[in-house]
Amino acid sequence: MPANNTGIRVGYLAGRFPGKIGHLYSPGAQTGPYEFVPFGLDNGAFGHDDDWDEEGWLSLLDWANLSGMRPLWCLVPDVVGDRARTLQRWHDYSGVASRFGWPLAFAVQDGMTPKDVPAKAEVVFVGGSTEWKWRNMATFCGYFPRVHVGRVNTYRRLWDCDNAGAESIDGTGWFRGDQVQYRGLCAYLEESSGIKDRVTQHEMFQGESHAVCVS
Repeated sequence: MPANNTGIRVGYLAGRFPGKIGHLYSPGAQTGPYEFVPFGLDNGAFGHDDDWDEEGWLSLLDWANLSGMRPLWCLVPDVVGDRARTLQRWHDYSGVASRFGWPLAFAVQDGMTPKDVPAKAEVVFVGGSTEWKWRNMATFCGYFPRVHVGRVNTYRRLWDCDNAGAESIDGTGWFRGDQVQYRGLCAYLEESSGIKDRVTQHEMFQGESHAVCVS
């Protein structure tokens, strides 16, 4: 899920690789949704520990509901890296989100174990600090059938999530960063779809002659 990006290249990849590209919508970045692209609902908490926009999140839920389309999941508000405050926000806001009938996602944070995941959470969103996330991502994938991993922006990490059994990921860098990231995304999509054999990162990034995204 290229976060908050609905540009032409995202649409192209969604058409070329059906079911492998989705949208992740945050409060204030609603464009769509589109019937041919699955989507999830973020909560806008990342980077806003103390100034999180509750009204913006509520507006996002109303927008999705009015669209008549069902999101893959709705992420209940959390506080990045903070176990206690995230559990409190689940207590405060899961009931608000559940009234729409969508699957609820719970964002696990530093210090959490699978036992911390609420019983009513249908999706586990692996958040937390970067180091903690990558150290624990596979554990949560092993415990739960539906796992989403946040802030994934490299070819290697895409395969790490895929091999661990994650259902989906999001990232902001695929189309905002350099061409290495974009080529890495295209390579993963082609390889995971069986279009091309998997290559090593060394082979992929030797130079422009190894670009793997083709028209």
